[in-house]
Amino acid sequence: MIAINGGKPVRDSVIYYGFQWIDDNDVKAVSDVLKSNFITCGPQVAALEKRLCEYTGAKHAVVVSNGTAALHCACIAAGIGEGDEVITTPLTFAASANCALYCGGRPVFADVDMETYNIDPQSIREKITDKTRAVVAVDYTGQSVKIDEIRKICDEFGLYFIEDAAHSIGTTYKGKKIGSLADMTTFSFHPVKTITGGEGGAILTNDDELYRKLVLAHTHGIEKNESLMEDAPHEGMWYYEQLALGYNYRMTDFQAALINSQMNRLDFFVARRKEIVNKYNEAFKDIPELIIQKEIPESDSCRHLYVIRLDLDRLSCTRREFFDAMSAENVQCQVHYVPVYWFPYYRRLGYEKGLCINAEEIYKGIMSIPLYPKMSDDDVNDVIEAVSRIIAEYRK
Repeated sequence: MIAINGGKPVRDSVIYYGFQWIDDNDVKAVSDVLKSNFITCGPQVAALEKRLCEYTGAKHAVVVSNGTAALHCACIAAGIGEGDEVITTPLTFAASANCALYCGGRPVFADVDMETYNIDPQSIREKITDKTRAVVAVDYTGQSVKIDEIRKICDEFGLYFIEDAAHSIGTTYKGKKIGSLADMTTFSFHPVKTITGGEGGAILTNDDELYRKLVLAHTHGIEKNESLMEDAPHEGMWYYEQLALGYNYRMTDFQAALINSQMNRLDFFVARRKEIVNKYNEAFKDIPELIIQKEIPESDSCRHLYVIRLDLDRLSCTRREFFDAMSAENVQCQVHYVPVYWFPYYRRLGYEKGLCINAEEIYKGIMSIPLYPKMSDDDVNDVIEAVSRIIAEYRK
């Protein structure tokens, strides 16, 4: 691919849509654990769970191996089973829907709002049947969903409200941190997220019974606390009981150490992401060929992704041609996301295109441009220049 403007790219080195920031303190935190007596399920795991509670205001936290495991455990705790329906958005990573399938349930896709791209509460209401058991509402790009409206719907119909906050640690809704506002909230610590453990996830809840189920779900269903066993007293301290069917979704202590270290900079990461988002918003606000994601006033968002949406009626290129032109400028973008039910696996389950017309229309033009705290102002300006240059080239 040859860049616009005589073939010289806007920058010499490639910049990616997301990237982790690991410093010497992070490396030391991991190294210290590797030299210690515990490398899995040790004191750093307990410290991280405590810290997540303190940060979000949630009563309980269970850290797990990844964000998908967090969603699976949440569905287990909610009692999702054969024939149950779980409403979610199609504009998300597949795990937000797959978690229902893991439990024998069936995802039902509600449409999204054309301005915010988040799940539309009215569409949730329209998709509820007597089989519906839960809603998995995704904070797309890091902006909070309409929590109050979804909470009201879930309370009205007796549904579990699971907030998939893989994108939104650091976001607040009406001044309260995401993590304590739904029945269960899940986080992801993948490298392109706001803080990382390489992999990792967490489920937060204020409900004591859900917490107990989450603990069992992520540790083989095994209980070591004698007061909670069914057949105690037992023979000795070695004894434990399997009380439920669970999984090995435990987090290592060195992963927890990395996340704990990253949390020391979480407020900085949040602030820097907001600075970059503001620069993009200012640069793109008067470009009619770009449609910028709107934000609800209740959400003070830490954005994991910055999504531009191309108004292809005003451009003489396809989304693919625009994407390739950005790559030629050494600005590597991504698309978040292909509607989940478009995938061949879901097609074989009987899902068809046309289920969510807003999500499908939005998908046609969206593209995620680079957004991560380690970006310099020059990096941000390069991205803006690349977008502006390609818009000028393809403007009708």
